[in-house]
Amino acid sequence: MHPFDAEKPPQLALLLGYAGLVPFVSGALGIWVTPEGWRPFVLEALLDYAAVILAFMGAIHWGLAIRGEDAGEHAQIQLGLSVIPPLLGWLAISAGLPMSLALPLCLLAFLGLYFADLRAVKLGLAPGWYPSLRKPLTWVVCLSLLLAWASVWVR
Repeated sequence: MHPFDAEKPPQLALLLGYAGLVPFVSGALGIWVTPEGWRPFVLEALLDYAAVILAFMGAIHWGLAIRGEDAGEHAQIQLGLSVIPPLLGWLAISAGLPMSLALPLCLLAFLGLYFADLRAVKLGLAPGWYPSLRKPLTWVVCLSLLLAWASVWVR
């Protein structure tokens, strides 16, 4: 069986995907337990990491689109979609947005990425197992960003 046709994600992809959640979870929880003077640094670190991962995820879609060039217009649209997440991440960290706007911007970008993931699978650009990897990762990332966003409003 070709790995593209597998039902379950490769073990290494699962391991690395879950390892990539550590900064999200530790950042989101850290905001609530660190001394107040450190909280802005923890928020900034979480936002910076979110922007990096948005760029990483956009690059995945770039690669899928290039790999699927024979998919024609669908691959070209996927290629165009691939640049949106890093641009949103860049905007979140470089435009001087308040955390009350930067965090939900990243949250929406991650949700949009998940739908782009589903689209890539539907078009045959990504493997069928990809949603079973991305769904729990997306949930944890979004919950982490929501928890961080809540800290902005509560404190």
